[in-house]
Amino acid sequence: MARGAGPLRLLLLLLLQLLALPAARGNRTGPGRKTIRLRKANLGVPWHFRYGAPPVINPLGTRFPANATVRPSYSISIALSSAVQNTTFVNVTTPAAGDWFIAAHLPEAAGRIEVKGFSTPCPYMFQADMFVLRLADMPVLEPGVARPQTIVSPAKPLHVKVFVPKHAAGMRFELRNCLTSEQKACAVRVVLGSITLPQSFQRIITCVGRANCSLALDSPPWEKWLQIMVESLGAANASVSVEMLATFRACRLGSTSSFLNFNSLNQSQTGPRPGSVGAAGSPTPSTRGASRNVSNQRSFCLQNQPVVREDLDVVSVRYRLLNGPNVPVNSLSPTLLLLNLNTGMDSGGSLVVSLLLNKTSLNLSNATVVACVSAASPVLSLNATHNCSTAFFQGYPLRVSTSSAEAMLIVLYPQTDDWFLSLQLLCLKGQGECNAAEAKVTVFAYLTPCFNDCGPYGQCSLLRRHGYLYAGCSCKAGWGGWSCTDDTKAQSVGAQNLATLLLTLSNLMFLPAIAVAVYRYYLVEASVYTYTMFFSTFYHACDQPGVAVMCIMDYDTLQYCDFLGSVVSIWVTILCMSRVKKILKYVLFILGTLLIAMSLQLDRRGVWNMMGPCLFALVIMIAAWVYHGVKRRHCYPSSWKRWVFYLLPGITLAFIAMSVYAFMETNENYYYTHSIWHVLVASSVAFLLPPRDKHKKPWAWSQKLTCRYQICQNDREELYAVT
Repeated sequence: MARGAGPLRLLLLLLLQLLALPAARGNRTGPGRKTIRLRKANLGVPWHFRYGAPPVINPLGTRFPANATVRPSYSISIALSSAVQNTTFVNVTTPAAGDWFIAAHLPEAAGRIEVKGFSTPCPYMFQADMFVLRLADMPVLEPGVARPQTIVSPAKPLHVKVFVPKHAAGMRFELRNCLTSEQKACAVRVVLGSITLPQSFQRIITCVGRANCSLALDSPPWEKWLQIMVESLGAANASVSVEMLATFRACRLGSTSSFLNFNSLNQSQTGPRPGSVGAAGSPTPSTRGASRNVSNQRSFCLQNQPVVREDLDVVSVRYRLLNGPNVPVNSLSPTLLLLNLNTGMDSGGSLVVSLLLNKTSLNLSNATVVACVSAASPVLSLNATHNCSTAFFQGYPLRVSTSSAEAMLIVLYPQTDDWFLSLQLLCLKGQGECNAAEAKVTVFAYLTPCFNDCGPYGQCSLLRRHGYLYAGCSCKAGWGGWSCTDDTKAQSVGAQNLATLLLTLSNLMFLPAIAVAVYRYYLVEASVYTYTMFFSTFYHACDQPGVAVMCIMDYDTLQYCDFLGSVVSIWVTILCMSRVKKILKYVLFILGTLLIAMSLQLDRRGVWNMMGPCLFALVIMIAAWVYHGVKRRHCYPSSWKRWVFYLLPGITLAFIAMSVYAFMETNENYYYTHSIWHVLVASSVAFLLPPRDKHKKPWAWSQKLTCRYQICQNDREELYAVT
């Protein structure tokens, strides 16, 4: 974000640098879920520019919510070449004063899930440098006072500025007595306004000859400096002298409030601004309110409705109408509502304006209430041919009628400024029949971080970048779009239920491994497998993106327990296969579990959290097997049946499971590939567990059951006395 340097002329140069490494890949988030891998290609990185608010971009081509207004941002593309550094310059002459925003994004991700540590990360660094050339000592035009100026040469245009007062309905700029140094007819070009990307509404006129030249502006931006540039189109060495005059047409305000007028309410919200009323020459609005009769209403250019801004939370504002939500609207002058969005932190949300017409208040079937939402200044002329625009801003039109009584507007990332809502009653067959009519329109206006809280398939997130706070939706279950309303790739409820059942019920394959462990007296190992099965089941039940979700405890706790159980299960299985002494085995169990718990706390998604214990346990197992083989002077395990029917199938299942986990999972097939991982790992455990010790007898359940008749033998010895 770059802040402009005031009302002076600026030459803005943005130096964009893109630093990159050879590959672009993402990371995996551990045994549970994922991040993504980026496509490696020499594609262009789009950069988007916008004045006043962050640019609204749609790189994936998804749908926006209904009633949302989307205007394209100014964008350029920087190629991802093999060069380490790529530099691009953007030249913006006479930019508008205020905040400028730049956004960039990488190409669409391929969706491949990769294990963290198995790929080389590729960080892309975006660096923006701003160079400003400021024009000092700019002349100031006073309203109603003609000021002579001289243009030295065509290479040095003349820059002046004029302050637009509050309640200015129109402005007229005139050039008089234009003469060259050679006493010839002059030719000049006049540019009013500044550049505001992506759209620029500069007004340009060309004046030729000695006749006066003028340009009229409707609804210029209130309480802002207006830049004016005049450049000569004549000979290179000829200077031009002109007279400049700027006049304003004031708007007389009417108030519908009996206790608070528009001017005092605006000052209470934004503070006093110097030169606002005196410069305009507009009279102070009457606190008694406007009369209801037609003759008095014709004397006002607009009717005011007092609005109070209520800050509810971060990027969350509600606008409350002091006279109630029902706003009276007539055909003689527009009704105006002020929506204050000039705090500097309001442009990161969505401005929502909702209109509801009270049909009982309007008896005319051909009448329509037209509305316009605009920034910087209100639209003061609403009619059938008006395009809802001010001098330098294209507004957003709305309309309600008896046939369509509701209308809604969603402005995504509204620019920082004072916003206005203008409403007026319009009769298509003639305004005469509307003069005595009045419509009641219920107005709701609020600023929200995410529209509709991103819906049931999204989560609203507040993001902070370089001190600026803005909001965005994180969609799930295949939904997309700005507010997670695009169901093009959405999963059905049946697919969501199937995914949840696959990821949870596949953990039941640990039951055979638990049964084998209990049967062979590996009770500690069976406890670990039970722990892993339980938390993996409920972690995946809580980790689902759709509606089929069940969380028995905090998500982070479930994830940690799932990761811990997965790694510890591999650790105890390999140590059990090594057949070391029991005291040493249990010491390694406890010590390894503590170290695994510590490493998971440090970096839960690190690849060595799983690879480290696996490799260390394999070293112990191989060393133990070599020791047993040397001691017995034959291969260990010695039984070929053990190798053919147990070890080789178990090792094969484990390798297939690791291959699926590391190389085959994507966002689309995650649900069944990860379920296959569960099945294969659990099945391999049942094959790899060694047989019970020889001195251990099998569980004699029949001997444990004593609920039956027994034949008891008396083993008491009789003592005989020898005489």
